[in-house]
Amino acid sequence: MKKHFLYILLGIGFMFAVTSCKKKKEATGVSSDEKEVILPCIEFKSDDDHFRAHGFGESMDANVAKQKAVSNARTAMAGQLSSTIKVVGDNYIKSSEYNNTEELLERFEQNARTVINQELRGVKTVCERMTRVGDRNQFRYYLALELSGSDMFDKYYQSLTNDESLKIDYNYERFKETFNEEMAKFRN
Repeated sequence: MKKHFLYILLGIGFMFAVTSCKKKKEATGVSSDEKEVILPCIEFKSDDDHFRAHGFGESMDANVAKQKAVSNARTAMAGQLSSTIKVVGDNYIKSSEYNNTEELLERFEQNARTVINQELRGVKTVCERMTRVGDRNQFRYYLALELSGSDMFDKYYQSLTNDESLKIDYNYERFKETFNEEMAKFRN
């Protein structure tokens, strides 16, 4: 009986060894009939020092392709800034626990929208590539935009300290710490 059991265990072990030797699917999760496409300018990602966003545009006219790419990248940048500043504001307000939390949060968000709209004019292009799709006679334009996190923080800080009612409830060190914690989340 013990010999039988040993043969069964060896058989099961052999089956696992044989099946594990089969050609494995790529770790990327891409099937064999697919080909990965590496987009230009994608290597520029947000980190704890900079906000970065990518855009892509396609048109039969090169300038229109660029305008579409810039518009898409600016929209992505605005969304990233908005969500980051909203989280910073929410977390800052929670950690400060003021009685007028809702009013204070609304004022923070109003200041954030103003600063974001102003700062989007100051983003810089860190990568741009244009290709031509031959058989369709179209242009593809790729770009990456960048905005310094510290510049954004400085502008936001200025807007907060210019508002007299917020100035009373504002703690620079706590707010900066909250902002830096959010920026550190981009470090992936």
